[in-house]
Amino acid sequence: QVQLVESGGGSVQAGGSLNLSCQASGDRYSMYYMAWFRQTPDKEREGVAAMTNGGGVKYYADSVKGRFTISQDYPNNILWLQMNSLKPEDTAMYYCAAKSKRYGGPWGGDPYNYWGQGTQVTVSS
Repeated sequence: QVQLVESGGGSVQAGGSLNLSCQASGDRYSMYYMAWFRQTPDKEREGVAAMTNGGGVKYYADSVKGRFTISQDYPNNILWLQMNSLKPEDTAMYYCAAKSKRYGGPWGGDPYNYWGQGTQVTVSS
């Protein structure tokens, strides 16, 4: 079992920044990918950024490349998402997730095993 708790969401104006964090606990060493997803009521859940757990290989959705940075404090079990140059279309509930299987990469194959409760990000124009 892995427990994930997100924090750091909030309301900002367009062009602003937020830094989301995800505190992981439990059997996190068995996870292969750590990722951030987002979802709004009218859209499907979207993978935003992912990385190999402790390995540093990173993946980004085209919509956030150059603006968002995923990173990890592996010894302290924290996953970060630094979000810069925020746009109104970045408004969503953001979720931290962990996946134990490597097959299919961060966005395909087996689904993510564990999810946090989410943290809301609202960007106003």
